[in-house]
Amino acid sequence: MPFLRPPSTTARPTMSAPVRTTVVLLFAAWFIDYVDRLAIASVLPTIGEEFDLDLGRQGLLVSSFFVAYASCQIPGGMLADRFGAKRVTCWALLAWSLFTALTGLAWSFTALLMVRFAFGAAEGVFPSASMKALVERTSVAERMGAQGMIMSSNSLASVAAPLAVPPLAAMVGWRWAFILSAGVGVLVFLAVRQWLPAPRKRIEDTAGNVPLREVLRIGVLWRFSLMLFGYSALMWGLSTWIPTYLSTERGLSLTSAGAVVAVPSLAGAVGTLLGGRLSDRFEGHHRKVIVPAMSVAAPALCLMALSPSLPESVACGTVAIFAASLCYMPIFAVPLRSLAPELVGVGSAVIVFGGQVAGMVVPPVLGAIADAVSFEVAFAVLALGPVIAAALALLTPQDTESFTAALNQRTPPVRLPIAKEPS
Repeated sequence: MPFLRPPSTTARPTMSAPVRTTVVLLFAAWFIDYVDRLAIASVLPTIGEEFDLDLGRQGLLVSSFFVAYASCQIPGGMLADRFGAKRVTCWALLAWSLFTALTGLAWSFTALLMVRFAFGAAEGVFPSASMKALVERTSVAERMGAQGMIMSSNSLASVAAPLAVPPLAAMVGWRWAFILSAGVGVLVFLAVRQWLPAPRKRIEDTAGNVPLREVLRIGVLWRFSLMLFGYSALMWGLSTWIPTYLSTERGLSLTSAGAVVAVPSLAGAVGTLLGGRLSDRFEGHHRKVIVPAMSVAAPALCLMALSPSLPESVACGTVAIFAASLCYMPIFAVPLRSLAPELVGVGSAVIVFGGQVAGMVVPPVLGAIADAVSFEVAFAVLALGPVIAAALALLTPQDTESFTAALNQRTPPVRLPIAKEPS
C-alpha cells in the first residue's frame, strides 16, 4: 500500500504521561499562535482609524498574513519531515513571536502589511510540524481525540483574544498589546524546547526518497484540502469581521464586542473537542459528522445575518460556529489515520493549504462586499462555505481502505514500505 500505515483495531487507550505532556505543550503553542493572529481583528477598527484605512484595506492586512501562511504550508511540511517536528515547531514559535512584536512597531500601512506577511510565513511552517509531532508521539487509536484537545485551543483563543486584547490595548495602546503577546510566545517556545517528549520510536526518514511532485499529485489530498477550504471560509470570515460588525453596525465598544464573541467561541471549543471524539468513534467516516453539521451551519449563518436583534443574531451565530466546529477534526481523520508518519508533514500541509487559501481570499472579499452592500449580505455569502465542505465530505474516502484504493488509482503508482505503528 503506498504512503500508508495499516489500520489499527485496538481500543482507544488512556493517554500516557508523555502524550498528555505533548497535548498540553502543543495546546499552548496553538493557543498563542491563534491569539497572535486574531489580535489584529480585535483592534482592526483602531488600526484602521490610525492609518485611515477603509474596510477593503483592513481586509488586506488580514489576507496578507494568509498569503504567506498558505504559501509556507507545504515548505513547512517538508522542513518538518526533513529536520524534525520539534525543531521546526521551535523555529516557528520564536520567529512568529518576533514578528508579533514588530507589528507593534509598524509606522505605516505598508510597513504593517510587510510585517504581517512575514508573520504569516513564520506561522505557516507550524501546523504541519505540530501534526507530525503529535503523530510521532501517539497511537492511531488515541490520535484524533488528542488532536481535538489540541485544536480546541483555536476556539478558546477566539474567546481570549477579543476579551483580553481590546482592554489591554485600551490601557497600554494596541502597539504594546502586540509586544506583550510576543513575550508570551517566547515563554511557550522555551517550554516546548525543554519539555516536549521524545517520539515513541525513531521514524525512518524515507520522506526524502519521495519526490515532492509525487505527493502533490495525490488528488485525494486536494479533495480534503478543498473540504477544509469550505470550513475555513466560514470560520475566518466570521472571526475577522464580527468584532468590526458589532462595533460599527451594532454600536458596541470593542471590549463589549469581545465579550459577545466569547459565547460562540466557547461553543466552537466544545464542538472541536466533540468532533475529535466522534472522529475516533467513527474511525474516520467523516460524512457522518460533516454533512448533518454543515446542513445546520449554513441556514444558521443566513439567519444570523438576517436577525433584527443582537441576541437572536448571537444565538444563530453560536449555532453556526458550534456545528461547523464539529467538522474540523473529521476533515483530518482519515488522512492522519492513514498516512505513514514520515509523510504526515507534507501530506497534512496539502490539506491545511486549502484552509489558508480561504483565509487569504475571504476577508478582503467580505470587506469589499460590506463596503459595497452590507455586512448582512457579506455574512449570508459565507453560507457557501458549509455547502462546499458538505459536498466534498461526500466525495472523499471515508476510511483507510478507501483512502488506499484512491491512492492506488494513481498512474503511475508510487510504492513505499508500510509504516509500522509504534509499540
